[in-house]
Amino acid sequence: MSEQQEQIVSRKKEHLELCKTDAVQFKEKTTGFEQYDFLHSALTEVKIDKIDLSKKFFGKKVSYPFLVSCMTGGTSEGDNINLKLAQAAAELNIPLGLGSMRFALETNDYDAHFMRIRKAAGKVPIIGNIGAAQIVKMNSFKPLFQLFEKVESDVAVVHLNPLQELLQKNGESNFFGIKKSLKKLVKQSPIPILAKEVGSGISKQTAQILLELGIAGIDVAGAGGTSWAGVELLRNKKSNENSFWDWGLPTSFCIKTTAELKKKYHFTLIGSGGINTAFDAAKALMLGADFTASARIILQTLVKSGQAGVVSLIREWFDDVKKIMFLTDSQNLRSFGKEKLILKKDSF
Repeated sequence: MSEQQEQIVSRKKEHLELCKTDAVQFKEKTTGFEQYDFLHSALTEVKIDKIDLSKKFFGKKVSYPFLVSCMTGGTSEGDNINLKLAQAAAELNIPLGLGSMRFALETNDYDAHFMRIRKAAGKVPIIGNIGAAQIVKMNSFKPLFQLFEKVESDVAVVHLNPLQELLQKNGESNFFGIKKSLKKLVKQSPIPILAKEVGSGISKQTAQILLELGIAGIDVAGAGGTSWAGVELLRNKKSNENSFWDWGLPTSFCIKTTAELKKKYHFTLIGSGGINTAFDAAKALMLGADFTASARIILQTLVKSGQAGVVSLIREWFDDVKKIMFLTDSQNLRSFGKEKLILKKDSF
């Protein structure tokens, strides 16, 4: 392993340890979900036992409109976490996002690990992951495609993290040429390419540019959950009062506005960033997300209660989502829309 790879692995381990705590959450900014309430229907005719939450994720049928969001990898503990999450995803039949695979780009040391992840995940969709800062430096995408092939990724996500790179010690904040690189990547890639933020959100304007470049799906990863500015500030032992800690667009705003683009573009919209309850997940879906996703609460549940705890948590969430659908007279996900949400300020 090269010195650079060792630094990456060390950084991933620090990220993992910090994300096991709540110290990295946004301080004042929220997801915005708390501003909404459900429009109760006293005349519901929904047959709750007939509600079907299954959906197709890029051609593969999954059981819930939910995926385990990209976390980390490259450390022994990270490897173990990814394996356990793969097993949980297989049991739940939901997509699994892998952490950044940058550490494995120039080595075969992790080939066996990727094979174990695919075996553990069974047939569920796996989402490969690479950073935008790496994309712009690549003269050829061949090593990246080979990496996706090793893990048998069904789709791949490019994570857009300018704020994190800006604040990270020795971060790579040169994103010049990213649009050109993304367009080239999309054109050459054998699998669909998604774009994902890491906690600062994707605006409608940015989403439209990404869709024009050919991006197949957008994970807004908005503000209100984990602050990756906070993660880097804590790593660098900088003041946790730094004004960039709460930088970003609230998740609910990103979902609602980006969903408006569905009138013109065909794409998969993933709502993540502070999805910590069934109510959060339900509101994300109602505002227009096709899928929701979580990371830190899944990691914390895994550490505390193991793989079984993760499976139980997600099943309980979507049992509650069904109850919310029943109480809002929504027999299916198509009828589970924003017209059945009200702004709390309008209910007084």
